[in-house]
Amino acid sequence: MIRGEQLSKSYGDVIALAPTDIHVREGKITAIMGGSGSGKTTLLRLLAGLEKPSSGHVWYGDEDLCSISDRRLYELRQSMGMLFQYSALLNSLNVYDNVAFPLHEHTDLDEEVIQTMVSMKLEQVGLRGFEHLMPSELSGGMAKRVAFARAMAMDPKIVFFDEPTSGLDPISSGVISTLIQNTARKNRMTSIVVTHDVSAGLTIADHVILLWQGRIIAEGTPDAIRDSDDARVQQFLEGRPDGPIPFSRSTTSYIDDLTHRPGTVRLET
Repeated sequence: MIRGEQLSKSYGDVIALAPTDIHVREGKITAIMGGSGSGKTTLLRLLAGLEKPSSGHVWYGDEDLCSISDRRLYELRQSMGMLFQYSALLNSLNVYDNVAFPLHEHTDLDEEVIQTMVSMKLEQVGLRGFEHLMPSELSGGMAKRVAFARAMAMDPKIVFFDEPTSGLDPISSGVISTLIQNTARKNRMTSIVVTHDVSAGLTIADHVILLWQGRIIAEGTPDAIRDSDDARVQQFLEGRPDGPIPFSRSTTSYIDDLTHRPGTVRLET
């Protein structure tokens, strides 16, 4: 359904994503995993057409998201759903209006029909009856589920999930993971899930892509990732602080940086 060809993204001298090829399988759950700063969200935003790549192409069917008009991109986005990392609910709207927002913006449906659709989506996430609550009155897990319902409001062909379990307790995390898995299976929906949650990613995914410093270091089925003999993969899966993946991303010597700053007095020994 979506494929990237030699996608790359740089911010000044910082390479967020090196030239990368990626194929997202239709009707399947693809998990993009990796540590903080590995390029996961950058890749997601490129695939969703939220950012333009520094080079390369993103094909959505037979259309290149990097070269089509903004108007056509907005039309295509009506077949996409997005669950943002911090839910991104509109604080001035209650739960009902947040979920109904895409339907009000992109359809001419009668309000009675929209009410029925919103009730269906909220029932799906276990929050029917909470329509009147404001985002400030929701727990983190509830906010994620409302955001999930909003992402599903237009019955999209593909949904992007950016760290859907981040900051949640184990039960809420399990609920969100189960929702993603069950919804994708029942609706034959294509899902791209960005996560650093090893357990969730390997449990729900059909295909896993593991990034490190903007490069794909492993991809395949969850079992293939678990059985990888790449030391970097095993360090990430086990959460070990010591290994080939360093904690520091600095490219210069700390001592040299301190001693060569303007105004720094260098001590001779």
